[in-house]
Amino acid sequence: MITRLFPALRHPNFRLFIGGQAISLIGTWMQRVAVGWLVYRLTGSALLLGVVGFVSQIPTFFLAPFAGVVADRMDRRRVVIATQALAGAQALLLALLVISGHISVWHIITLSTLLGISNAFDVPARQSFLHEMLENKADLGNAIALNSTVVNAGRLIGPSIAGILIAVAGEGVCFACNAVSYGAVIIALLCMKITGRPRPVRTTHVLQELTEGIRYAGAFLPIRNVLLFLALISLVGMPYTVLMPVFARDILHSGPHGLGFLMGGAGAGALAGALYLASRRNAAGLERLIPTAATIFGCALIAFSLSRVYWLSLSIIPLVGFGMMVQMASSNTLVQVLVDDDKRGRVMSLYAMAFMGMAPFGSLMAGSLAKWVGAPRTVLIGGVCSLCGTVIFVLALPAMRKFMRPEYRRARAAIEAPGGIAEAEEQG
Repeated sequence: MITRLFPALRHPNFRLFIGGQAISLIGTWMQRVAVGWLVYRLTGSALLLGVVGFVSQIPTFFLAPFAGVVADRMDRRRVVIATQALAGAQALLLALLVISGHISVWHIITLSTLLGISNAFDVPARQSFLHEMLENKADLGNAIALNSTVVNAGRLIGPSIAGILIAVAGEGVCFACNAVSYGAVIIALLCMKITGRPRPVRTTHVLQELTEGIRYAGAFLPIRNVLLFLALISLVGMPYTVLMPVFARDILHSGPHGLGFLMGGAGAGALAGALYLASRRNAAGLERLIPTAATIFGCALIAFSLSRVYWLSLSIIPLVGFGMMVQMASSNTLVQVLVDDDKRGRVMSLYAMAFMGMAPFGSLMAGSLAKWVGAPRTVLIGGVCSLCGTVIFVLALPAMRKFMRPEYRRARAAIEAPGGIAEAEEQG
């Protein structure tokens, strides 16, 4: 029954991956909450919250394009195993420093940079590797949505646990739990039986392949517009997360428990969005869903910024998570459906740049702006800018559709050639 609703679970390798991710991502979200609370506890500075967010994500902006070339050249599973091991070591070092009482802000900044380097190589390799886990490529959209579901289940559970643990035992325990959780996904990756994808001998230089991937994405209007819109939302909207400790402590007066539940509320909304996407049959119509989700995200950010009542903010924040998740995962699916497989790693590295690479600039900007105008007005400005970007994207939709219809047909034919599932219904 469950494989009818979620056909990607028919694939053993994908089941292993999702099982490992389900454990690991709870730890990941515990650490994210704990890092923010630790920085604000040590410094009381919204600016330094932005700085830590910046250094943890800026490596993606500079390294992701090269990581995409690595993902197209090397065994993607080995790349993901290496990045997960590095992230686990980073979490263990944080735990030891906090528990021993030797932690300082420069430690957090240095180790956050290390994690950012790991993520820069992890995201394009892992997103591209999803394609290799599936025998039937028609299940790719469902696999992406299910992966997002697990990410946001962790986002729902992890912050709630972190809020309790921080109050009871301190941040170090959260970091230790995250370090242990990475073992689950590494074991799952080692247990997979992957049919090696053909990797032709490369005669071109890395920079030449990098340029080829950028030109391909830039020349193809739908992929270009989706990536640019995602980059805008990541820059102006998503950095609201780095200001959540400010809202929890100073605006809503709810403490670490309140921070955990606010982050968990956003996770609940994102989980609902991921489950909605997983229930969709195909990728057709996602170009309309992307601006709809961005509208929900922008309006919810504005409402959240205006609230000064904890329970009201807690009821609004799931809409923020829902809009963010549907817009991000829909963009991911649409790009993966349209991209040529031999350029998948490089294009997904550009996706990583748009989604994660712009976020550090947004985090730094949000932290700096919050210092001058306050966290609520900073989030309000982000919501308004997100809505402005949505209008521009909607105006470009007619031109995008002219390019997308032939690509939908090409992707559908490629999926069905070896005897895949029935053809997807085209909409719009």
